[in-house]
Amino acid sequence: MAFFRDFLFSITISLFLTTLCYAGDPTVYLNWEVKYITVAPLGVKQQVIAINKEFPGPIVNVTTNNNVVANIVNGLDEPLLITWNGIQMRRNSWQDGVLGTNCPIPPNWNYTYNFQVKDQIGSFYYFPSTNFQSASGGYGGIIVNNRAVISLPFDEPYGDITMLIGDWYIRNHTSLRRSLNDGKHLGMPDGVLINGKGPYQYNSTFVPDGIDHASFKVEPGKTYRLRVHNVGISTSLNFRIQNHNLLLSETEGGYTVQQNYTNLDIHVGQSYSFLVTMDQNASSDYYIVASPRFVNETVWQRVTGVGILHYSNSKGKASGPLPLGPQDENDKTYSMNQARSIRWNVSASGARPNPQGSFKYGGINVTQVYVLKNKPPVTIKGKQRTTLNGISYVNPDTPLRLADEYKVKGVYTLDFPDKPLTGASRMASSVINGTYRGFMEVVLQNNDTKVQSYHLDGYAFFVVGMDYGDWTENSRGTYNKWDGVARSTIQVFPGAWTSILISLDNVGFWNLRTANLDSWYLGQETYIRIVNPEATNETELARPENSIFCGALKHKQQPYHVGPKSAATSYRSKLLLSFLTLIFAIIV
Repeated sequence: MAFFRDFLFSITISLFLTTLCYAGDPTVYLNWEVKYITVAPLGVKQQVIAINKEFPGPIVNVTTNNNVVANIVNGLDEPLLITWNGIQMRRNSWQDGVLGTNCPIPPNWNYTYNFQVKDQIGSFYYFPSTNFQSASGGYGGIIVNNRAVISLPFDEPYGDITMLIGDWYIRNHTSLRRSLNDGKHLGMPDGVLINGKGPYQYNSTFVPDGIDHASFKVEPGKTYRLRVHNVGISTSLNFRIQNHNLLLSETEGGYTVQQNYTNLDIHVGQSYSFLVTMDQNASSDYYIVASPRFVNETVWQRVTGVGILHYSNSKGKASGPLPLGPQDENDKTYSMNQARSIRWNVSASGARPNPQGSFKYGGINVTQVYVLKNKPPVTIKGKQRTTLNGISYVNPDTPLRLADEYKVKGVYTLDFPDKPLTGASRMASSVINGTYRGFMEVVLQNNDTKVQSYHLDGYAFFVVGMDYGDWTENSRGTYNKWDGVARSTIQVFPGAWTSILISLDNVGFWNLRTANLDSWYLGQETYIRIVNPEATNETELARPENSIFCGALKHKQQPYHVGPKSAATSYRSKLLLSFLTLIFAIIV
């Protein structure tokens, strides 16, 4: 009888776990409480968004094909969503964490994300996707490691370091949001943070006393993998380490041809992995610098992130002037040439043992073409708005994916134009109608005055070309159809275009947006809807039972919520309690 009970218990627990996860792969559980704390990264106390009292939030460290069960308790005073930037959510846009797929988590409620990092490796990050909240933090790094059976295309590094760089304002996100709502520009940021900390005092004129800086201890002679993410609001940053080469190895899940850079421009929303060998002498520490690009450096000099690389046998503090970055405020040719030099490592294995280059994207026929043009903010109905192809996107009260599931009419339209509209701009919930298993070419044309980054959820796309001027049909003659890098966020320089190719094999609603937070907030985004006409659960998972309902479907929402003190009682724990109760009833 005891054997039968033990057997029944083990079977029931297994069944419980498979209700939450994909069977056969390990599961990583996260239990996060998101709430405000007070810190002073630039010397002035301010309210920031922390996760489990950490700012930035904890690093998510997983392995290819792991399942992630992330219970999020919203301890803020406004709704919240967490999105997992670059995680493709295969067959599962339900877990994407943007307003087109999820109702936001109300204050004092929790939501449990449940997804698999299917067939991915690399460096990514998470952040709050609504209400301009990521301007106050709430972000952190994601590491997706190779499975042991697939070797890295380089020697195993001695250590792994995550660096989160980004422009920062002393005003919190609610104040910045009000400025945008009032039609005002945000102005110059107050600084650049590295891992939530202000600059090292390299110069007492620009950096006052009492600023805490980021410091990274390393061992001489060892090679480290540095994962650098620009999690800022709207400023491109040049990243460099004094006297050290940056050997580029990966960007957003795609291994690159390994090339040395003394500095690299990292635009908003982008992630890179560098291999850095600690091959200098230890006479002193070394500067780590993240400085704004394409700005008046005299005016912006105080807006520079400075951290410290500290050898374990260092003999003194870093001193003297910072290493110089590119001196080309009005000429972006250097930066574009850098971007063009980044190539996919077609011989390396990615998440699977076959080479990355086995997918011959250059030989696939394009089935849809969209030329998407942005321009400086315009006034629509008395409000400052940003646009793509003359449309400023409006998030409907009901998420697009839920509207489809319950056949709610009138939530969105499938009429997003494939080229810029003529005439006045307008606001609409207009969506791109993608063709399942189609191959889409998207040309991003930037008619604004600053660099724009674009991110696509659900996919890694191929970057095949970029140049100045207006894109034309003849521009295809310059495309790289062999080893264009695969990534999820790409920059578009002002007065220039960037072209990407996307294999539409992931069913769902996928957000295509500018990563520049101010432009995104004002409407510079859309969604791509991809539906399998056969509608099988092999190409899309069913709606999760814990979905939150809002908008036209709010009547379906159950009045369940948890307070911040009960964060440990997660969705997973409550399900487990139900199963244990069932076991007890059977045994008795």
